[in-house]
Amino acid sequence: MPVSLIVSLFDQPKIDSHCHILDPARFPYAPDVSYRPAGQEIGTLAQYRQVMDAYGIRHALLVGPNSGYGLDNRCLLDAIAHGEGRFKGIAVVANDTGREELQRLRDLGVVGLAFNATVLGIKHCANAEGLWRRMAELDLVASLQVEHDQPAALRAQIERSGVRVLIDHCGRPAAERGVGQPGFRALLALAATGRVAVKLSGYQKFSSLPPPHEDTRPFLDALLDAFTTDACLWASDWPFLKAAQHLDIGPLLRQVERWLPDAADRNKVLWETPRHWLGF
Repeated sequence: MPVSLIVSLFDQPKIDSHCHILDPARFPYAPDVSYRPAGQEIGTLAQYRQVMDAYGIRHALLVGPNSGYGLDNRCLLDAIAHGEGRFKGIAVVANDTGREELQRLRDLGVVGLAFNATVLGIKHCANAEGLWRRMAELDLVASLQVEHDQPAALRAQIERSGVRVLIDHCGRPAAERGVGQPGFRALLALAATGRVAVKLSGYQKFSSLPPPHEDTRPFLDALLDAFTTDACLWASDWPFLKAAQHLDIGPLLRQVERWLPDAADRNKVLWETPRHWLGF
């Protein structure tokens, strides 16, 4: 649909660049995980497809969660297999995973691997350089979740890796420390590589305020300025694991409308840029 003919945000085609499928009834959680999502945190494939249809989400990047599943990617792969081409995936694997297994995952619709420094620490990522080399050979992206000053600690590794990197949830800066904090400055500097993009999502993970998390706006403006709409991707983070307040995709999309009043800019962040980065 031409951008000029779009009359509603919810008519605008969009890709959700970060969400999770959790279905413990069909795929029981791993026995050794530290957090087991329950209640309204559970989000099955059938539920998420209803969400997609309600909000005009045509495709989604399903991210394997450390919560619940750990290194078990069966639920993720099942959702991709039954998604009729609407999904791609980010898997979670051990750092010593070989090329053959990475190729198998890629053949099944996985486009990258998740690295959660907020849970596993900087050392886990620093010890993954061999894995990152294999990822670069296969053009698999790294979906990297960091917080506070962790981007500064990982900046050199990201710059020399040759891997395309998606930074989850705006890099999760400490909102009260402002855009000048070292970790966020390091994140902004990574825009110069041309290999790093940022997911505009997860505001509840770094805001000091309740929804609509107004203290995150300076960070979003800085990210859009540094990375431009060519390397910023919208994401919902559905079904909002560990959220302190109730969240919904509708208000999150209305925030995008406020940040980007121009329909062409919204089309980039919601559709064109994720299509380019994720291969839809």
